[in-house]
Formats: sequence, structure tokens, C-alpha cells
Amino acid sequence: TEVDYPVPGIVMFHGWGGSTVWGRQRVVDTGRDHPVLVELRKKFYASKWQADEFAKKAYAVIVIDNFHYGQRVPYGLGDVPEHFDPFELSYEEAVDMDRRIRQTILSSVGMLLWTGATWAGLNFGDDSRCIDYLQSRPEVDSERIGCTGLSGGGWRTNMTAALDRRIKASVSAGWMTTGDYQQIYRPRSTAGPYCMLPGVWNRMDVPDLPIIAAPNAPMILLNRNDHLFPEEAQDECYRQISAGYEWAGCLERFGWVNLPKPHCYDDELRQIAFDWFDKYLKGERPG
Repeated sequence: TEVDYPVPGIVMFHGWGGSTVWGRQRVVDTGRDHPVLVELRKKFYASKWQADEFAKKAYAVIVIDNFHYGQRVPYGLGDVPEHFDPFELSYEEAVDMDRRIRQTILSSVGMLLWTGATWAGLNFGDDSRCIDYLQSRPEVDSERIGCTGLSGGGWRTNMTAALDRRIKASVSAGWMTTGDYQQIYRPRSTAGPYCMLPGVWNRMDVPDLPIIAAPNAPMILLNRNDHLFPEEAQDECYRQISAGYEWAGCLERFGWVNLPKPHCYDDELRQIAFDWFDKYLKGERPG
């Protein structure tokens, strides 16, 4: 397929659920595969390599390992060995290695907090540097940058779109709730240490993140049957975000899809994301 350069850029974030042994390899075909990754892609991405699917649509895509995943696991900390090749692990060994890595998470986050940093802050620093890199490439239109991800990647999408004005459009999948509902529903899995922001959550809430992105264009893909988020919280998020965009005078630039699906970013949702990015990164002159 002929491509007219420069093309829009996409910062893609991998999820947090599933094995921590792999990061970017969950969504990028690196030429190596593993039964754990096959299982994960089938469950969350309709068996597709997510980044490759976006690249086929003429987007320049960058994916990095989230802190504590893939090549950024805490080698040598706790029971994690100094080195290992995840693709050489058996299925059972990979499951055990994930267990070992997860046992170090609170220690890792504690170390960050002692230095006055947060896991979310470290993530944002990394993710903003991804935008720097895309903008340095002659193949990429530096004014047409978006971001997307599922689950923990949806969280990073919300955060990056809110804090970096260079993001012109975003698609967050499988991460939107309110603090009040989540505290009584499922705090461990969806409001864990990666979301620790001391001195922040008493001043703002998760739905405020896409509102902060206005007038840029956020799309929220929040599946109705996603067990991580109660339906009441989903409805309240829609109310708050749409009210914020209406107040900002750009309600048409807020997208919300709430289909009866489980936690996933499948072919149907991916097409919705393509349409959104095509409209705001290809079809509209950035302001």
C-alpha cells in the first residue's frame, strides 16, 4: 500500500493485566511468540497484534515497556533472577516468574515514593518522551499525534492525553471509573499502587482526566460488561465528562462507546478507534 509521508503518530500502551513477564511484546510482533502471549491476545485483542494493526492503517506506532514489565522488570530484586529470557520459559515457569515479579511491586513503588516520585509520574515521563521521539522522526507529522491502550494502557492514555497538549486525539479502552464507586467495588485491581497520587485524588477524579484534555478529542471505550467497573460508575463517568465538554463548548469532540462486551479491545472496538483517529488525526487540521 502506498503511504503519503509524513503520517500521524500513535503512542500505544500495553495493558497491565496478565503476565508482567512481557510488556510491548503483548501488542507488537517481535518475531517471537509464547503460549502466554497467544492466550492474552486471544482474550483481549481478538488474537491480533494491536500495534501491527494500527501500522497497517498508516500510523507510525511506538510502544515501550511499562515500568516493571518486559525488559523493565526488577531484575535481581526479591526472587527475580538477574537475567532470564521470557521466551525460553515454559508456560508454568512464566506463570511462576510473573508471581515473583508481582511480589516486588509494592517494594518498587515504595522506593519511588521515598524519592518523592510515583509510578504514574514515572510512566508519564516515559510516555511523553515517546511523543518527543515521534516528533523527531521525519516520517511523522509532529502535529498529528495520538495515543491509545487497553486497561492499564487505557489509564496511561487518559493520563498522557490530559497532561501533554501534543496529544490531539486519544482512545482509552477499559479504564474509566469514579473514585467513590471504585473504593467500595474493586479497589485492588483498578485503583492499585500504579494509581497512587498523593495529594491529588482529594482534588480531582479519574473522569477529570479526559476533561482536562479539552478541546482535544478523547474517545472512551468502556465496555458495559467489563467486570472491573460497576455500571453506575460508568454512567456517572459519562455524565461528568460530557458535562465537562459541553461546558468547554466542544461536546462533539468527546466520544463514548459503551457496548455489551467484557474487558477487551477487539476488532469492532479497534475499528471504532481507527475511525476516531482517521477523523481527528487525518481528516482535521490540528488547531
